[in-house]
Amino acid sequence: MSLGEAIAEFLRSRVALKQSANTLAAYRRDLEGVGELLARHGGYEDADRLGLEKVTGRALRAAFADFAQPRAASSVGRAWSVWNQFFTFLVADELAPGNPMGSVGRPKAPHRYPKPLRGEDTPELLLASAAAPVDKERRRAPWPERDFAVLAVLLCAGLRSSELLELAVSSLGGRRGERILTVRGKGGKERAVPIEPELEAVIEDYLASRAARRAGREAARNEPLFVGTDGERLGRGALQYLVGRAYREAGVSGQVPTGASVHALRHTFATRLAEDGASAVEIMRLLGHASLTTSQNYIDATAREQRAAIRASRTSRALRQVAGVAVRVGAEGAGATAE
Repeated sequence: MSLGEAIAEFLRSRVALKQSANTLAAYRRDLEGVGELLARHGGYEDADRLGLEKVTGRALRAAFADFAQPRAASSVGRAWSVWNQFFTFLVADELAPGNPMGSVGRPKAPHRYPKPLRGEDTPELLLASAAAPVDKERRRAPWPERDFAVLAVLLCAGLRSSELLELAVSSLGGRRGERILTVRGKGGKERAVPIEPELEAVIEDYLASRAARRAGREAARNEPLFVGTDGERLGRGALQYLVGRAYREAGVSGQVPTGASVHALRHTFATRLAEDGASAVEIMRLLGHASLTTSQNYIDATAREQRAAIRASRTSRALRQVAGVAVRVGAEGAGATAE
């Protein structure tokens, strides 16, 4: 078997585990990136011509040395982990006699500190600005209900960018007043995030404005929750622009940590939960750092603790203060659109 064939076999096995498209794409990049270097060192055009038996510890050390040159330690460490999983699979499937990754050095990833928004009242300023009435100078092509809903979900539910963009209308479930968002996180793992009535109202206001823009047709359950003005799923670039514009309109761009534009909202969510008394277990589960079993009737003791933790956070209190204003503005906007 060639290395290329072995990589294809491994990736097929990952698909069966229902891992996300982003995870599979990252696996492929790391496997093919190091595989190309292995082939080049062995004098072959590509990994499809390199026999698997030639992928030794010595060959891997040389390939990883080249792979590491232009990359950060975290990227090299991730690739090492993928190749270790790859060889564990090959050994289990009796395609390789052993795992040579033990002889390949793995860099220690630097400690990553949270990067929340700076400033005591920055989240409140951001929410208040997003909920404010539309003015011509700030918003030339506005969809304030959607923009406010996106910011509110990021700040009050702590979702990753990819998680928010993958939400469907059906992701919002549960009984009124006890809504949950079913979120698919890293590795395809699902978790349930409690949604407070105030955030529920903001999302429903956005969905009503969306229906008004489509001549009264409500969004189907299988459609994306957040869409662009063209009706298609909101993209990563559009999300970055939306959040960046919200920072500028609120006058808080200087409070955003470098390199953490959208992710700063997730870090703010987690940091404020901790400051306001949430336990480490509650925070880990809400952020999707632990495995959870979810269901429509997510009303057990753990869910109540998580809901109480969100309810107690200052960001949720800020949303409660401005949500009424946003709903009134949204109703007026929907009427104008319908006319």
